Amino acid sequence: MKLKHTAAALALLAAFGAHAQDTVIKIGHSGPLSGAQAFAGKDNENGARLAVEELNAKPITVAGKKLKFELLSEDDQGDPKAGMAAAQKLIDAGVHYVVGPYNSGVAIPASRAYNDAGALVASVATNPKLTQQGYKGLYRVNASDSQLGSKMALYAANEMKLKNVAVIDDRTAFGQGLAEEFKKQAKASGMTVAGHEFTNDKAFDFTSILTKLKTKNVQAIFFGGYAPQAAPMARQMKQLGITAKLLGGDTICTAEMGKLGGDTVGDNVLCSQGGAILDKAATGPAFKAKFKARFKQDADVYAAAYYDAVMLYAQGMQKANSIDAQKVQAIISAGSYQGVAGTYAFDAKGDMKQSPVTIFTFKGGQPVPLTSY
Repeated sequence: MKLKHTAAALALLAAFGAHAQDTVIKIGHSGPLSGAQAFAGKDNENGARLAVEELNAKPITVAGKKLKFELLSEDDQGDPKAGMAAAQKLIDAGVHYVVGPYNSGVAIPASRAYNDAGALVASVATNPKLTQQGYKGLYRVNASDSQLGSKMALYAANEMKLKNVAVIDDRTAFGQGLAEEFKKQAKASGMTVAGHEFTNDKAFDFTSILTKLKTKNVQAIFFGGYAPQAAPMARQMKQLGITAKLLGGDTICTAEMGKLGGDTVGDNVLCSQGGAILDKAATGPAFKAKFKARFKQDADVYAAAYYDAVMLYAQGMQKANSIDAQKVQAIISAGSYQGVAGTYAFDAKGDMKQSPVTIFTFKGGQPVPLTSY
């Protein structure tokens, strides 16, 4: 009996010792977890969390030690100042691998702090300026504004056959960049941009600028901004009798748009989102099913990209046989990773070499893909 107890104690000590030798990898997440954009921040966080849980369920080994992943998530409120505070908190906690920030206005200044600390960053922020800063460990894991804005304009010109359009932007780094790219391609495609109006990312009343655009008889209004503003804009367009389509980028390609806009959001709203149609991707349906089973809700815009970003880091560590961020960065920059939402191979700036864009509309309050190109 004593021998049995001794054997059990030794086994327990051995198990504890093995666990104690696991190498802990902290994955930092920065995103808007409060405020109007919290739905997006939480969805992104859940994508990263699903990857962390899967990696821990089937641990990988690097340099002879099992890796244990931990997710440290900070609310950056979609605000540059709060984003810098979130970055410093993650850096102080010893984070060398970051997913986010979500907003371009947060990602651009915060990326300098992460770079100075030697941390790798995988962001979905779309403003082209993000990857023009020259940081080697910074990766954009989706399409940029230049792709999202221009592809929406090409679709409007070539498929919708529109001739007369207008633009509204919310003056954020994201919204302004997206609107300018749409406008540039719209003009190049032969469309007339009859007006360009401005608002902000806290506004809810767009009556005056919509009334001004109504007199220009535009066929579509492109909005560079987020769903919490785009939804009331759609409502007010209907109230004013404006029959123009409402176009936008990835940040309005979300179920939140349908939820906030109700029956004023349907086939009158079209948007562009980075990535191919998830249902047609090889592992897309399986990812969607896993996500829903775990979080009891559908994956939204970038959950798959955040899941892929964590897995990209993990594969980099395995290939480098190291958890050193610089060695992992060299592997990621030179290599390729096949994820759920696409193939992650990066150019010298850290942009994806190939990032298809999907055009969506809405049915029953949900974004529905039309085509990818």
